[in-house]
Amino acid sequence: MSLMTDSPVHSSSSDDFAAFLDAELNSNSSASSPDEENDDEDSKDEEAEEDNELEGKRVKRCKVEMSENIQGQGATSQGALERKTEMSLKMDICTHPGSFGDMCILCGQRVEEESGVTFGYIHKGLRLANDEIVRLRNTDMKNLLRHRKLYLVLDLDHTLLNSTLLAHLTPEEEYLKSQTDSLQDVSSGNLYMLNFMHMMTKLRPFVRAFLKEASEMFEMYIYTMGDRPYALEMARLLDPNKEYFNSKVISRDDGTQRHQKGLDVVLGQESAVLILDDTENAWAKHKDNLILMERYHFFASSCRQFGFNCKSLSELKSDESDLDGALASVLKALKQVHSMFFDELGGDLASRDVRQVLKMVRKEVLKGCKLVFSRVFPTRFQADNHHLWKMAEQLGATCMTELDPLVTHVVTTDVGTEKSRWAVKEKKFLVHPRWIEAANFLWQKLPEENFPVKPTKEE
Repeated sequence: MSLMTDSPVHSSSSDDFAAFLDAELNSNSSASSPDEENDDEDSKDEEAEEDNELEGKRVKRCKVEMSENIQGQGATSQGALERKTEMSLKMDICTHPGSFGDMCILCGQRVEEESGVTFGYIHKGLRLANDEIVRLRNTDMKNLLRHRKLYLVLDLDHTLLNSTLLAHLTPEEEYLKSQTDSLQDVSSGNLYMLNFMHMMTKLRPFVRAFLKEASEMFEMYIYTMGDRPYALEMARLLDPNKEYFNSKVISRDDGTQRHQKGLDVVLGQESAVLILDDTENAWAKHKDNLILMERYHFFASSCRQFGFNCKSLSELKSDESDLDGALASVLKALKQVHSMFFDELGGDLASRDVRQVLKMVRKEVLKGCKLVFSRVFPTRFQADNHHLWKMAEQLGATCMTELDPLVTHVVTTDVGTEKSRWAVKEKKFLVHPRWIEAANFLWQKLPEENFPVKPTKEE
């Protein structure tokens, strides 16, 4: 069942739409094995009993009132009276958990005051009240934890793929037009020409394997600043069989803040959500959930967009590595976080916070490294406010301002500084600042010799 196509508004029954959403949430999660079903049977019964307690009281009261009213009336009117009484009772106590337009999804009454959050990507015109959002998140969270899953929100552009307008292809990229894959079967290709959108899209290497393996650990959402038609078309290329995202595709039209992304439109608890995105500023309120991705610049227009004066991967007729590229590296980090969250932390499972786990895993990357920076920061700049200093500390390194026998690395762009010469003399590592950035993107300490500090021409 898809929330995009099945609407209770067009149903002949008066089913609670919250139950409809619950069913959709459950259908989106992995089916449990027979053993898991047996293990969970008692807990499910307890939850069902709690959920039905209020409804039982309502039905009981309804029957009492109905029996009093039925006396003296003909049997032919009993069914109509029952329906009328039930509807009246529902309307009297309805808390309006959500609405389509200005109509309550449960009782059908007009809801004059708008509150809550719009979830147009789930169903056009759907708005859910804050209490209902909390209830749905709690329900889905319990279900996901039983299946050892968390949430993963994925950006599209420069994270999972790269797109360009056909008009922006350079002469050196014209060869790509003869190498595109068929749009009739997109389950195995990686380069597509979308003439109806005047666009070409290249999927990032390893993305299909990444999605397959990540789906076993996470309930996944797409969240892009592109418009909805673009978001849905990219989702079709990435997930043609709707195995991973289904209706969980969020575009810029669905956000609540302009030029910002937020977890308020994601039906997942923040303590269980990880985000992959190449733009940190897009997630101003959720930086602790974010894993920053190295941007994928396949097309020349992408390089120009970000001010890089160099040949693109497409112009070089090259690409990222499947096994050692950004997605393969971040998948290893995701597996670490998932394993630590479920297997290594103590205490109640529901009280754990994936943001704390993420910090712990990140601090292992440069653990044991003691860094001194030389001519990396502007004069009179407070060193510990610089983004490289903060990045190194988040990766577990110790940053220092003065030389010390315990220093392991001098980070610089100039081999002629006093600290650089000291590093060479004392046989310490002399590395370019990109060494720290690479460790941040790839979640591993890379060989220092791959990031040498080259002498300037004058030297």
